[in-house]
Amino acid sequence: MGRPMTGAIQDGITRPMTAVRAAGFTKAALRGSAFDPLGQSRGPAPPLEAKNEDSAEEKIRQLEKKVNELVEESCIANSCGDLKLALEKAKDAGRKERVLVRQREQVTTPENINLDLTYSVLFNLASQYSANEMYAEALNTYQVIVKNKMFINAGRLKVNMGNIYLKQRNYSKAIKFYRMALDQIPSVHKEMRIKIMQNIGVTFIKTGRYSDAINSFEHIMSMAPNLKAGFNLILSYFAVGDRDKMKKAFQKLIAVPLEIDEDDKYISPSDDPHTNLVIEAIKNDHLRQMERERKAMAEKYIMTAAKLIAPVIETSFAVGYDWCVEVVKASQYVELANDLEINKAITYLRQKDFNQAVETLKMFEKKDSRVKSAAATNLSFLYYLENEFAQASSYADLAVNSDRYNPSALTNKGNTVFASGDYEKAAEFYKEALRNDSSCTEALYNIGLTYKRLNRLDEALDCFLKLHAILRNSAQVLYQIANVYELMEDPNQAIEWLMQLISVVPTDSRALSKLGELYDSEGDKSQAFQYYYESYRYFPSNIEVIEWLGAYYIDTQFCEKAIQYFERASLIQPTQVKWQLMVASCFRRSGNYQKALDTYKEIHRKFPENVECLRFLVRLCTDIGLKEVQEYATKLKRLEKMKEIREQRIKSGRDSSGGSRSRREGSAGSDSGQNCSASSKGERLSAKLRALPGTNEPYESSSNKEIDASYVDPLGPQIERPKTAAKKRIDEDDFADEELGDDLLPE
Repeated sequence: MGRPMTGAIQDGITRPMTAVRAAGFTKAALRGSAFDPLGQSRGPAPPLEAKNEDSAEEKIRQLEKKVNELVEESCIANSCGDLKLALEKAKDAGRKERVLVRQREQVTTPENINLDLTYSVLFNLASQYSANEMYAEALNTYQVIVKNKMFINAGRLKVNMGNIYLKQRNYSKAIKFYRMALDQIPSVHKEMRIKIMQNIGVTFIKTGRYSDAINSFEHIMSMAPNLKAGFNLILSYFAVGDRDKMKKAFQKLIAVPLEIDEDDKYISPSDDPHTNLVIEAIKNDHLRQMERERKAMAEKYIMTAAKLIAPVIETSFAVGYDWCVEVVKASQYVELANDLEINKAITYLRQKDFNQAVETLKMFEKKDSRVKSAAATNLSFLYYLENEFAQASSYADLAVNSDRYNPSALTNKGNTVFASGDYEKAAEFYKEALRNDSSCTEALYNIGLTYKRLNRLDEALDCFLKLHAILRNSAQVLYQIANVYELMEDPNQAIEWLMQLISVVPTDSRALSKLGELYDSEGDKSQAFQYYYESYRYFPSNIEVIEWLGAYYIDTQFCEKAIQYFERASLIQPTQVKWQLMVASCFRRSGNYQKALDTYKEIHRKFPENVECLRFLVRLCTDIGLKEVQEYATKLKRLEKMKEIREQRIKSGRDSSGGSRSRREGSAGSDSGQNCSASSKGERLSAKLRALPGTNEPYESSSNKEIDASYVDPLGPQIERPKTAAKKRIDEDDFADEELGDDLLPE
């Protein structure tokens, strides 16, 4: 019959179309209904069913979330350094966690309790207790964790307990807990076991059990060698004095692999811009910084170990250093060999063998620029200390030419120029050193001294104040600030800074005497006396302080107390007759005439040509009525006649030659520099003595009552202490030459 045609009607029924019906297309669309395949015309979906906030399970979930947040906040506060807040958060987390456990026990079975959360809360609390040095509470919290068998692997926390006992210096318990932790850690965790054994070795060193420490460190070096264990092994061998083992341990330390990439990795092999960008990005990233720190730590351990064992492993330290240098040259630390040679020179310096030090440093003149600059800097420093400024300048030039950016070399060059008096040029070198290294405190200090020499006091003060901001407790800087204020005629500020100075060095006698001098210049005698007395207490040999105290007691009519100071002065300067005359004068003024007479006789025995002593002997003997008066009077006349003849000869010689005066004038009544008023260095009262009338006038009174009013001795009651300007100042003459900020030898 054949296939019927499409759309044909059979038996009165229309045949359906054979194509797939389109989505959403129905005959209803032909009747005017809208196209709505997603059924949006039915309106919005019904709202979600609201959670029941009051359900027990939801409350537990919210509380658990809050505990986790508190633990995180505690850790963050600890990392920010706020230890108190971290502990408070940890305690709060602990309280809320206990509430959480009780609620879970009421709702669910005990098996559903979150043990991990409980462990983290307790562990964080113990850590925060330990960080706040609340060790008893920390140990109790750790005990709660390690005794709970539900916490898997909690036994390793005994390491933390051992650390706490180590901080408390309870070494026996520290070792006990370290060993307990070591027993509970499986052998597969090799790195952790090595670290615990290292702690045990360090604890043995602290207790002095070096043989046990050696066993621990030897095991570590055989299993997994590292820098710290190798260095501690050398220390232990050094403590027991085993030379051969020290050498072997040093070789083991040198052989420890650093496990860092070579520097060639950071050098671009081609001009490819993409490769260059990658190398530039990784040149100073965190991994590269960690590598640098690891290498610097390795070099520090090796250098320290070499300096420690070199003097003891051979017959002399020089041979020991040579052995260390040879070992280092054959290792991966070849560049350290030169540093060891420089340390060898420094050891010669410590032993006062300057020639050998210089010879050792001179060997570096043909080395590379870095080593040459370091050696030349030290040579310049040595020659500067020996006042050989030409050699110091020569080596300073060599150091600067080898490395123009070496601040130490520039500072030493500035020092040599400073010594020659060219302060402007010296300041330029110091400034250049500061431009190369802003932390070079020696250069900044020397600039301040230079400006002070140039009388640019404001700029000098600015330098020292900047230096004070860097070195808060430097006694030299505090003194210089006070001295600059004194030069600027601001004594109040000078006193304030000197007060800060004695708070740093309370036993510095010179600072105390300077304070006394400033208070005396301000007219505050009581404060001046306090600081002069403190200065005398710490250094009872300063003539100026002794003299001031003696004059102060005479001023205040306490001659008996002045005697002890003048007696001490006579012990310090036994050839100065004036101190002994002052002692005799104090005895006489206090009414002890017999003691005064004996003292004058003793002075006459030691200084038979002293005119002043003979005059007082004549006067006292006349007053008391002794027979020796005629003998002393005869001697006095003979000495006065000899003095007169001598003066006439000198005068006639001057008149005939017409030259300038050839000797200094003495005070009234002086005799060839031996009497009271013709003292040389340190004389302070002589100006007043010369001004007093009647010192050479005859003694007229025969009444004891009128003795003090009629004849004048070197320490009359009307004598005031001389002005402080006559005293020697502790100023730039003491510091600029001796304490100029030379570059220190590298350690």
